[in-house]
Amino acid sequence: MALDDTSHRYAIPDWPEGERPRERLMAEGVRRLTTAELLAIILRTGSRGRSAVDLARRLLQDLKGLVGLEAADPATLAEATGVGPAKIAQIKAALEMGRRLLAEVEQGSHPQITSSQDVLALCAPRLRGLQHERCEILFLSGGNDVLALETLSEGSLTESPVYVRTIVDRANRHHAAAAILVHNHPSGHAHPSAGDRALTEELVHAGDLLRIPLLDHVIIGGRDHYSFADHGLIAEYRQRSRRPA
Repeated sequence: MALDDTSHRYAIPDWPEGERPRERLMAEGVRRLTTAELLAIILRTGSRGRSAVDLARRLLQDLKGLVGLEAADPATLAEATGVGPAKIAQIKAALEMGRRLLAEVEQGSHPQITSSQDVLALCAPRLRGLQHERCEILFLSGGNDVLALETLSEGSLTESPVYVRTIVDRANRHHAAAAILVHNHPSGHAHPSAGDRALTEELVHAGDLLRIPLLDHVIIGGRDHYSFADHGLIAEYRQRSRRPA
């Protein structure tokens, strides 16, 4: 008779001590563990014949890795075998702590922005996978070092006059020489909307007048990004603003 695929599994406390994720973490260091083993430590227990490691592997497989796990809302996670409210809270809390840690490290290191790839490396971990739009802004020094990274708004980009006033106020506070706008598209598609284009053009014009130039607007999608500067649109908008009326 065929055996059920979970009938041979046993609980982590029954494993040899050298194979248990928590014990291995303490003895060998966190970097020696697989992603599934790290997730298993967060989950703490398995269910329905699955160990915590088995459950972690199943979640990562079904949701296409950590990016999918971050993007999944509680209702989606609740549909997964063995994942109840407590485990969902543990997963989401751990992912958010990782996001905030990265933000603190990046803000404290004052990285230099030389391309849209630098913006992506700094902001994608914060924005990719969110279920709503978040608009952030990088304030830069004259040498393009990041002076500050701040959230401008949560939601769609619609109130451009508010953005101009807020950007100018915060730029002056940080003594910034330039700015870069960044926001995400929860749909996963990074291509700019008509509203994104109109707002960007207005901010380029306002920034030039106020001598706080907008160097780029980067949209972060699910697995790609769109840079207005890379596509020549920042230069195009700047040229338009300089034409005589």
